[in-house]
Amino acid sequence: MSKVGKGLKNETNKIDYTIDFVTTSAISRIGYKFLALYIPILWISGYMAAAIFFDISRNITWYINMFLLPIWLFVLYFIFIFGIAIFTKAFLLIINMIHTPKEGVFRAIEGDNDYEFWRLRVELKKLVFWFMSNGPLPWVVTWGFKWLGIRIDFSSHAHDAWVDGEFIEFGRNITVGQGAVVMSSMVVGNYLIIKKVILGDHILVGGVSHVSPGTIMEKESVLGAFSTIIPSQILERAWIYIGPQFARKLKPNKYAEQRRDLIYRKHVDEEIKYEVKQEVNIDEDKKKFLHINSED
Repeated sequence: MSKVGKGLKNETNKIDYTIDFVTTSAISRIGYKFLALYIPILWISGYMAAAIFFDISRNITWYINMFLLPIWLFVLYFIFIFGIAIFTKAFLLIINMIHTPKEGVFRAIEGDNDYEFWRLRVELKKLVFWFMSNGPLPWVVTWGFKWLGIRIDFSSHAHDAWVDGEFIEFGRNITVGQGAVVMSSMVVGNYLIIKKVILGDHILVGGVSHVSPGTIMEKESVLGAFSTIIPSQILERAWIYIGPQFARKLKPNKYAEQRRDLIYRKHVDEEIKYEVKQEVNIDEDKKKFLHINSED
């Protein structure tokens, strides 16, 4: 084979086998048609904040307004970002009626409807998450996740991490460490993968770790820092996983939450230990959070 032929063959192999994945937090190329949606959202939100300020402040003496200026700035900032969230949600409702989001593997090429609408949804949600993540109140970004469709409550914390804006289900008491990335979608080569991510109760995702599409982390499992979960991997309940290329079992999580309705008693003379079930003084609507069944 000639040198030219060998060169072409090597170049072809390089193209075919190069893995280049892109998360929704860093799309490699952003089209102007997507950024154009930012203009009306930012303009309307800013206009709403300014209108509220002038409508209320005109009835207040100027020197009182000057005294209240720090409070005004704080309030107007949140009016602005909540306005962004509201109008972004309005755009997303229209977009999702045109093309319903769905899981699957799609061609990551311009012109493919699933790919183009995914990019559109990502760019709109990134605008909301950016403003809320950089605000002074960390719980606001959790509200933003809930508002844009992620199942999460305020017992979980993901303030300093990147979490995709769809197909993610959080349990209770989840901590996503600083710099971690939870992805329900990614681009690998020429393909877009979208698959739901489920994180069970009492989960810890270590800092600067990566959770890939299709991941299921069962209750009380732990992912160590700087670790990577491959797509569709299942982390078993109450186990600690670690690994930079592929997270593997390290050891059982001995700090997994225990049943609160059981206490252990010891009979010193007979050298035996036994379990005794006891009543837990807790409201009826909170009992669902107890480990009444050891298989829960």
